[in-house]
Amino acid sequence: MIKNVKRIPVSLVVNLVANGKSVEEILEEYPDLEPEDIRQSLLYAAWLTQERVYPFKTA
Repeated sequence: MIKNVKRIPVSLVVNLVANGKSVEEILEEYPDLEPEDIRQSLLYAAWLTQERVYPFKTA
């Protein structure tokens, strides 16, 4: 969640960006957000989806 006056889920922000909304359009629709909130949402989503390789031994 983005901590502002209203609680806006990161998933909502990422979904808006993924569907082609510009930062300006998002800020117009959600005036409690700041550009840095959008940037941090995308960074968090990227962190969550990082590929990780876990080596394991085969028998």
